[in-house]
Amino acid sequence: MDRIKIKNLFSLENTAAAPLLQKFEYPYEVLPHISDFIIEYAKTLDPERYDDLGDGVFAAKSATIAKSASITGPCIIGENTQVRHCAFIRGSVFVGDNCVVGNSSEVKNVIIFNNVQVPHYNYVGDSILGYRSHMGAGSITSNIKSDRTPVKIRLGDKVIETGIRKIGAFLGDYVEIGCGSVMNPGTIIGKNTIVYPLSMLRGYVPEKSIYKNQGEVVKRLDEC
Repeated sequence: MDRIKIKNLFSLENTAAAPLLQKFEYPYEVLPHISDFIIEYAKTLDPERYDDLGDGVFAAKSATIAKSASITGPCIIGENTQVRHCAFIRGSVFVGDNCVVGNSSEVKNVIIFNNVQVPHYNYVGDSILGYRSHMGAGSITSNIKSDRTPVKIRLGDKVIETGIRKIGAFLGDYVEIGCGSVMNPGTIIGKNTIVYPLSMLRGYVPEKSIYKNQGEVVKRLDEC
């Protein structure tokens, strides 16, 4: 269980959402509290640095937001972040600094650490994306089971009963997701791991690994 604790997946100095994350041991425990945290955190924002765009949406003055983007609050968009053409931010979204929410990407109920990119046709729901993680074009998080029952997280032979119906994925710091990949509900990927394109993932993928396909996960030999 230690492998999937917040402290082992994320470097909290790289998100302003650290006060929320520090309250919990496991990332899935954070999801029901993102919206309330954003509402409270927004009250502390410096009006010299952040604009109040109305309806619970706050964006750094240094952020770039396309006119075609759709943004629903509560939402905070950090410094020097780009929200590109036709991005769809559906609420309860905390976006860090120097991020990209790109062309036709849809996000909801997520914490996005600093320097994260979801740049092309991504869906990210009920998830946490660690520092400098990147989702290749068309990669998505599947956040609800087909039978609509609460998500279970598989960690080897252990099954964690979360009691939560919607859980996407948790990407540790420096995770690279290949184009067209699907992360099934409750997927957790450790730090510094690379996932090959067109992968289908579930459960836990160890840190410093290369995920080639189901049943073929090898250790990274390069420095990371």
